[in-house]
Amino acid sequence: MGMNENVKKVVARILKDIQVEMSDEFDKNFERQAFFSEKWQRRKSPIRNEGRAILTDTGALRKSIGSRTTENSITFFTSLPYAAIHNDGGEIVVTKRMKRFFWHKYYEATGAFGRRKDGKLRKDKRNVRLDTEADFWMFMALKKAGSTIRIPRRRFLGTSPEVEKAVREIVEENLTEYFTIEYNIIRK
Repeated sequence: MGMNENVKKVVARILKDIQVEMSDEFDKNFERQAFFSEKWQRRKSPIRNEGRAILTDTGALRKSIGSRTTENSITFFTSLPYAAIHNDGGEIVVTKRMKRFFWHKYYEATGAFGRRKDGKLRKDKRNVRLDTEADFWMFMALKKAGSTIRIPRRRFLGTSPEVEKAVREIVEENLTEYFTIEYNIIRK
């Protein structure tokens, strides 16, 4: 086996180790509710989705993160169209179609209210939560078409000092192991 083959194997092992480690770390960002040490901005409405982690309504965003390797690189990606606005932040312009969706969600929330036998609303925790949910959707539905909604930056993918440090450690560990094995083979 030539030196070139050994180098290719080491590079492939380094890339695989980085892929596994960074996939795990990017997934942990959802548990930490932060991009490593950079905490995500809290929700404006603490009552809405109370107790639920940020960016994990259905878990689809977290599950959509994937990676692929080539001979000399790794690419992390997500296939969801809304991932970029959450990762980078930005503004969304409200459209008539969005307003229809907001009204639909409002009616969906109000239709789920629990009622007593006489038809009046029950005064329980579920109805209070649904009331705040309905208020949120009504507020969104009453926004004018053409107005903007600001989405705060909540990074879950990308480079950072923590990523660079982890990559450096993986590379050093693999190279140390490679040269230790090579040295022992040559010395015998």
